[in-house]
Parts: sequence; structure tokens; C-alpha cells
Amino acid sequence: MNPTLTALLALIKKDLVLYFSNRRALVMSIAAPIVIAAFFGAIFGTGGEKPTRVPIAVADADGSALTKAVVGSLKADTTFEVKEIAEADAVTLAQQGKVRAAIVLPAGFGAKTAAALTGGGEKASVALHYDPSQATALPMVRGLLTQHVMKALGETLGGPSDRARMAFSVPYDTQTLATTAAADRPYNGYAHSFAGMGVQFILFMGIEVGVGVLLARRLGLWKRLRAAPLSRATLLGSHILSGALTALILLAIIYAAAIGIFKVRIEGSVPGFVGIAVAFALLTSSFGLLIAAIGKTPEATRGLAIFATLVMVMLGGAWVPSFVFPQWLQTASLVVPTRWAVDGLDAMTWRGLGFDAAIGPIVALFLFSALFAAIAIWRFDWEEPR
Repeated sequence: MNPTLTALLALIKKDLVLYFSNRRALVMSIAAPIVIAAFFGAIFGTGGEKPTRVPIAVADADGSALTKAVVGSLKADTTFEVKEIAEADAVTLAQQGKVRAAIVLPAGFGAKTAAALTGGGEKASVALHYDPSQATALPMVRGLLTQHVMKALGETLGGPSDRARMAFSVPYDTQTLATTAAADRPYNGYAHSFAGMGVQFILFMGIEVGVGVLLARRLGLWKRLRAAPLSRATLLGSHILSGALTALILLAIIYAAAIGIFKVRIEGSVPGFVGIAVAFALLTSSFGLLIAAIGKTPEATRGLAIFATLVMVMLGGAWVPSFVFPQWLQTASLVVPTRWAVDGLDAMTWRGLGFDAAIGPIVALFLFSALFAAIAIWRFDWEEPR
């Protein structure tokens, strides 16, 4: 065989052996595309899957035969998951993002709509409150509402001549209202973008915290530090706190740019926003240390950390808002800390919710941080693996 060809084949074999001998890197290379593809497949679904119902709230302030028929027809529609509640509660659910729209059928709707159908009076006005971050669902909700009202009119009024007239006009008006705390300012889509991307890239910073710990161990710094009268928790805790301070500073700079350039505002509780920022900063640092404790070496840690970060970010709603997830995935993602961080930052910025809406995310993030730190301190190997 040609000596050059022999050498070329030997070099190719060497590269393949080196790559496939790194089992952690190999697993990450295979697992990452599979998991991410499965994630987007679960969101957008396939033709054979049962479609996810759109959550809406309906408040019937009229209580007439017509409105009862409309509500019943909406509930029977497989497109919707309907909650029939009072108007104030329905609007609150839309503001919190728990439903995509809240339909308020006003008092006198039945009588006014029946009269307007034959040109006998002013039209009733239906208030349609919607979450502005989910505005793509608004045309569908409005269109199907019209369909169900017309259907209910046909059933309650009867008569083929009436049905013929109904096909040419809508006997009520619709008032669409974006449910944000600051009604005088439009929804700013940059607010959610900065929450998602801020969480993602600060988590990547957390990777460097973990890798830095492993590099310090490789250089023998840990052996010298352990000679001092300091506990294991104190040594690793110092890295968690310094990493948290770094993350907090970065998050502050990111949001300063969002506020100064892109007009993002903290419409809700400022103390709540600060609390979520602090809790997320601790989570970032403890996550980095956890990855270091599991990854063992800087090389393996980077691959593991990038994979874990991508999974946490996509399940947390940073790439695609969590409301478009299938219901089972929305529930499952609650065990992912980034979901609490993104939802919490959204709640304190454009949603304009109070401090009570920040308590859940703060507690969840602190609990995840404590768990990650405890596992990291327990599992961390003080000696460089051989």
C-alpha cells in the first residue's frame, strides 16, 4: 500500500478512536439533537396526535337563555378548555397568562343581540380580554366566538328566515382589551425576549464557574486551600457566592440595556424583581458547581453543562413561550428551575403583577439552589481524577 495512504488511514483511525473514546462527549453529541428534536416535535405535534385545547375563561353577566347556550356551545367545542367564572377572576387569569383570552358576555346581551339581529336597536359589546404575549390566538377566539353566538341564536330563535339573516351580519360588537398592568402603554415584546435570553446566557456563565473550579483543582490550588482551617462547605460556598454576584451584575447590565434602549419596564413589583434576580443568580452559580461535581474534568464538564443548559432553557420557555407547550409538558416543566425564572421575570416586568406573584418563583429558585449546592458539596472530588 502507498505509504502516504497508510499514514492517512492511520491518522484518521487515531482521530476516530480519540473521539469515540470520550464517552461523555459522545453521549452529549447524540443526546442533544435527539432531545431538542423531541422537544420541538412535542410542541408542534403530528397529524395523528390530539390537538392541545386553548384555555379561555368566560364570564356570563347576562344569564339569559342565549348566553347560556353560547357558553354551553363553547364548552362543547374541542378547540377550547373553558372556565366559566366571574368577570374579575376571568380578567385576572388572562393577565397572569393562565388563559389566552377572557370573554365577558355583558348584561342585556341576549335581548340586545336578538333585537340587533332584526335591526331593532344598538348592538351589545362583548369584552374580549387577552394576554398580549399570546395575541396570535385572538383571531381564532374571536372567530369561533362569532360562530358559537350565531349557532346559539339559530337554536334559541329558530326559524329558517332568521338563520338566513344571521348569515349576513354579526349582531354584536367585540371590544378587544390587552390585559397588562399599564393600560396606557402597549405590550413590549422585548420584555419576554430579555427574560429568556438573559436566563440562557447567564446560565452559560455558570458553566465557566464550574470549569474554573476544576481548573483550579488541576493547578493544585485546592490542595493549598485545604491546608487552611476552612471547611469543605466554606471553600465551595465562596465560589457559589462569587459566581452569584457575577451573575447578578450581568443580569443588572442586561436589564439596564433593556430598559434604556428597548423601553422595557418593571411594571410590577420592584422588590419582587430584585428577589427573583438574586434567587436566579444563586441558582446559576450552584448549577455551575453541580455540573463540575458531576462532570469531573473541565473537558467533560463543558459538554455536559451545555447539554443540561440547553434542556433547561428550552423547557423553561426561553426559546418558545411555555404557553404553546402541550398541557403535559407545561406541567412537567414546572420541575425545571428556568421555567420559574422566566415566568417570574415576565410577571414582574410586562405582566405587571405584584410581589405575591414573585413569592413562588423566589422560593422555587432558592430551593433548587440549595439542592444543587448540597449535591455539589457532597459529590465534589478534591483530587484530580487519573
